[in-house]
Amino acid sequence: MSTFAVGDEDFLLDGRPVRLLSGALHYFRVHEGHWEHRLGMLRAMGLDCVETYVPWNLHEPEPGRYADVDALGRFLDAVRRAGMRAIVRPGPYICAEWENGGLPHWLTGPLGRRVRTLDPEFLAPVEAWFRRLLPQVVERQVDRGGPVVLVQVENEYGSYGSDRGYLEWLAGLLRDCGVRVPLFTSDGPEDHMLTGGSVPGVLATANFGSGAREGFAALRRHQPSGPLMCMEFWCGWFDHWGTDHTVRDAADAAAALREILECGASVNLYMAHGGTNFAGWAGANRAGELHDGALLPTVTSYDYDAPVDEAGRPTEKYRLFREVLAAYADGPLPAVPEPPPRLAAPVRGAFTGWAPLDGVLEVLGGAESATPVPPSFEELGVDRGLVRYRVSVPGPRQPYPLGVTGLRDRASVYVDGVLAGVLDAEDARLPEPVAGPAVVDLWVESLGRVNYGPRLAEPKGITGGVLHERQYLHGVRARGLRLDAFEPAAVDKVPFAEVPAAPGPGLYRATIEVTGAGDAELRLPGATRGFVWVNGFCLGRHWSVGPQDALFVPGPALREGPNEVWVLELEGAAGSVELAGVGAGTASEGTGAASDASEISEASEVSEASEASEASEASEKLG
Repeated sequence: MSTFAVGDEDFLLDGRPVRLLSGALHYFRVHEGHWEHRLGMLRAMGLDCVETYVPWNLHEPEPGRYADVDALGRFLDAVRRAGMRAIVRPGPYICAEWENGGLPHWLTGPLGRRVRTLDPEFLAPVEAWFRRLLPQVVERQVDRGGPVVLVQVENEYGSYGSDRGYLEWLAGLLRDCGVRVPLFTSDGPEDHMLTGGSVPGVLATANFGSGAREGFAALRRHQPSGPLMCMEFWCGWFDHWGTDHTVRDAADAAAALREILECGASVNLYMAHGGTNFAGWAGANRAGELHDGALLPTVTSYDYDAPVDEAGRPTEKYRLFREVLAAYADGPLPAVPEPPPRLAAPVRGAFTGWAPLDGVLEVLGGAESATPVPPSFEELGVDRGLVRYRVSVPGPRQPYPLGVTGLRDRASVYVDGVLAGVLDAEDARLPEPVAGPAVVDLWVESLGRVNYGPRLAEPKGITGGVLHERQYLHGVRARGLRLDAFEPAAVDKVPFAEVPAAPGPGLYRATIEVTGAGDAELRLPGATRGFVWVNGFCLGRHWSVGPQDALFVPGPALREGPNEVWVLELEGAAGSVELAGVGAGTASEGTGAASDASEISEASEVSEASEASEASEASEKLG
């Protein structure tokens, strides 16, 4: 068995200096049927290590009810089979542009800003979760023949808080659970972040996208010895709905990577392969320098403009990174794997069934509550999905403005069954006044909980009230519709009818015939916003505001012959569904894949020899 340790200047594997060449690949953003291929892509790029977060809210949707926690262990086994090492970042907070930063809604709801502190009501469920999760990490540590060499304490804590006691408690819990490999923290290379997020005796690492020499100089001011590592080298970036697609020049990113390695440091590419925010798990940010402004929901694609694109194909950035990394490899790099099969022939289908939102709610919705004021999503037990709030305007009374305070995030408002407007600001009014008596339905959708900054843990739904002129409308009936209620057996009970001439929002159903199943892109011409499932697998949110104009469909989610598609359309109408094999661009309008994996392998052979001679000193450092 091996040992892995933190030395005065280097990481030490069995006492020998090593440099970690790592890439981020989140197992929960990649279909399990693609894990082996994506790991092969990273290995062929020149990486010898894989980093992954662990999203607590995915695996414990309700207190004490666990969902496929063992997926992490299966992924780590796949890492070992690929001949790579692993870095595990278990949180409990992970950021990651993931819903609520990975924290469960059932915990942030009652605790709010008390999370990520030494508050006992936060620590108790954290400890219970870690004791359920960590045994599979412990038994896969390098000293037991496994791939795990590093485990993180919290995540970028210096960007959020200064409760050192909490960080020390968490480090102690990791040790008490059996973690023996080195622990580390990661923070931005700024003094207040490093002082807030570091723990005495725990290796500190830095996160940045450029300026390696300056970043490591800041790190050295706080940690005079120990190996240097950029734990998140931001080689791309993520997109928000309604904004332009973000791209980082490949040559610029490769130059920044080269600078990191020339500093003698280890690196973790964030992201090496981004994947997809399936099932509505995308998070959100707040605008502004202090991250306290308007909501910016993250798109379904997590392509990240990474070297391996959302569909698993090599990009120009991949080719350039491979050239840089080849100089630091012990020998020739493996050939670049061919991409998985893609859908052999495009297919288009019409929707043959439709049910209005009220009908869907009757079958799949939770219990209806009746309260004086609107309950939050958290109080209704809704993590991802929507809530119908119903209030009555007493009458007779003349028309007055009707609005909502504390709206998070978007509401389609119906007055006596007729759409009266869509509200998308925290404090908003309908365009036309409303007379009484009237029944008002507000279908409120969460666009993703904040995953970073001071507004982490804020509740969703109507967090203030419904106002008619200055008068609160009390007596609210609320009913939630969770995305995870959309299971095949349950959806079969929905009373679908033929699609009417002007159907509008509701649940649409289609069956499409597939020949030659494989990776595909799904488009919904004319649709506005909602969620999509293929054979019960939730692809995520679609939204016509862009920049994402198609959803990635993993080949393993399709099958030969008939495939069932559901679309929960929340604002418009879905006319048809189109499937096509992944094409020249990613589903998120990425920069495009390189033309052929073999071309990259052949082109890299030429550059590897010249790069190797220039980096002979660095190669010796690897031992």
